Amino acid sequence: MSLVELIAQADERALAASGLACSDRCLPLLGAADELLRPLWARLADDSDWSADLALARTALGPADPADDEAARLTRRMLESAPAERTAGAVRAWADACSVASLRVHRLLDPAADGDPAPDGLGAGRAGDTAGLPPLVAAELRRQAAVLELLAGHGAQGLRRALEVSVEGRRVLRAVVSRRARSVAEPGA
Repeated sequence: MSLVELIAQADERALAASGLACSDRCLPLLGAADELLRPLWARLADDSDWSADLALARTALGPADPADDEAARLTRRMLESAPAERTAGAVRAWADACSVASLRVHRLLDPAADGDPAPDGLGAGRAGDTAGLPPLVAAELRRQAAVLELLAGHGAQGLRRALEVSVEGRRVLRAVVSRRARSVAEPGA
């Protein structure tokens, strides 16, 4: 099933987890603590209101830096646009926007894409045609699908594994960001 179909069929909790996971995986771009979004995951698990924890997470991020690159701006926007009330319509739109933003972030950072910001192929990839996608983007697409499939198959019990998938993706992105920083600091190395 394509990512677009998974999002269309997902329930409110799965959609919120999907958007949260996309945001969580991209946190290394903002230099945020790994545990920044953990309280939001806990609110999904016990199905309680997350608005106060969402406000705390946004405050902890602090103001946007005008020098942020596009990938960092996309990441910040994911968290800033999270709905305080997890209604089906609000989280569906947010999950879809986070999916696109996260794939775009991965495209911008993928060495195989050579920083090409063109979204070519992202829509096709979300619709199921992954041919020609750079490796980092293809892996992010698989992680997004895995989160939705885990929640569809296991409900709230799938949240723990969805968080593990997100943590794995965050580690990958942190390594990419670190590698890029080293290559900028040591040109020609």
